[in-house]
Amino acid sequence: MAKFFKINEKDNVAVALVSVDKGYSENGVTALDDIPFGHKILLTDLKQGENIIKYGNPIGHAVSDIKKGSHIHSHNIATNLSSVLDYEFSGDNEYKPEKSDLTIKAYKRKNGKIGIRNEIWVVPTVGCVNKTAQQLAQLANERVGGECDGVFAYTHPFGCSQLDEDLENTQKVLAALVNHPNAAGVLVVSLGCENNNLKEFKPFLGDYDENRVKFLVTQDVGDELDEGLKLIKEIYDEIKFDEREEVGIENLVVGYKCGGSDAFSGITANALCGAVNEKLTKLGASTILTEVPEMFGAEHLLMKRAENRGVFEKIVAMINGFKEYYFSHGKECYENPSPGNKDGGITTLEEKSLGCIQKGGNSIITDVLGYGEPCKTKGLNLLTGVGNDIVSTTNLTASGAHIILFTTGRGTSLGAPVPTLKISSNTGLSVRKPNWIDYNAGSLVDYQSDDVSSDIAQNNDFDLLSDDLLNLIIETANGKLTRNEINGIRDISIFKDGVIL
Repeated sequence: MAKFFKINEKDNVAVALVSVDKGYSENGVTALDDIPFGHKILLTDLKQGENIIKYGNPIGHAVSDIKKGSHIHSHNIATNLSSVLDYEFSGDNEYKPEKSDLTIKAYKRKNGKIGIRNEIWVVPTVGCVNKTAQQLAQLANERVGGECDGVFAYTHPFGCSQLDEDLENTQKVLAALVNHPNAAGVLVVSLGCENNNLKEFKPFLGDYDENRVKFLVTQDVGDELDEGLKLIKEIYDEIKFDEREEVGIENLVVGYKCGGSDAFSGITANALCGAVNEKLTKLGASTILTEVPEMFGAEHLLMKRAENRGVFEKIVAMINGFKEYYFSHGKECYENPSPGNKDGGITTLEEKSLGCIQKGGNSIITDVLGYGEPCKTKGLNLLTGVGNDIVSTTNLTASGAHIILFTTGRGTSLGAPVPTLKISSNTGLSVRKPNWIDYNAGSLVDYQSDDVSSDIAQNNDFDLLSDDLLNLIIETANGKLTRNEINGIRDISIFKDGVIL
């Protein structure tokens, strides 16, 4: 069984499918160093300054002459990334989805959107009432009937002492949560004296259903818990008769995120998500890809898939604008990957980015969204935002994702307010953490490691597995709970850039 895996025929490195000892030989290449699981071995001699190629693209350059068989990692490779760049438009790409009979069972909302959960959300306008929101959710789950999918509070530390864009970002994201179709009803809890008081916040909501969205100002009532429970009961009485109806899969919005990545994320889990992305967009569904800093070094590949010049220019503005954001804080744009990524075999930001964008497959990019901006376009949308896991999943939720596909190689228990399907890049992780992982993409790679029992089936049929994952998405949309839902893990975090008063 081969122990090294070459992703693209243009590559001059291969990935170790198991940890390999110094001296091991395969296909004319002898390991000159120990090669840890997931790390890279050089397939040809390189001179100083020559590019190291993975995924068919440069992931950096050699910092010195390197011999074939060497371990390629932080000690002998450096990034090629630098400053803001000029890009050239390569032409239009026609996005033409197909008619499909594929359906899901969802809740139709009055505004024309669909929800795949019928939950009640408690959304605080300010961190000062976080505990009140949590208490209300807990009490409501104990006392309210069982004809909804649960009551959940989404706490955060913001909403006061914020200025300008930071306050507006908080208001946009919280308003998006209030308007999210997975929430059949929402109780908005305010303190009363915060910057984000109801007078300032309500304009961000636009039109809303007054029977399903209620407001509580805790400074204005005697017993905020008693009053809050009354309002939640009113919401519950309005939504308890909601029923799922059959709707076309083109109504679905799916977000994509990776976190705790390893060297196999781009080979298995992200690539599998990319195949599913192509199938969903072909069926007319909307998908969302974010984590702009993890597009640096791979953005040229995304730009080639822009639907038209307008979308191309939006991508350029997003990429260069985010680089300027880094530079404005005196930081380089390539201060990534994380320590965990490096332990897992990822060396440079280009390598991480090339693996990250695999989640988009070859789908045509039809729009670029601002931070927290609602998704309105079918096809693949790029969403402006950071790579931080909690901020990203909140951003995807705010943009309207019904489900998030979250790939991981190192593992994470994190969950968003919406169902968050965790997809492992390697079988070992799915075996160690079955309470975290919903789907194992590791079976795409034919390997056997010490922590994987011999009776685990290896499946190399990529198309079969992408169909299987698409079926899981449909089952989840129809009501099957994800691990984050079962474990009660639902968190939000809002992007902050400025000062706090």
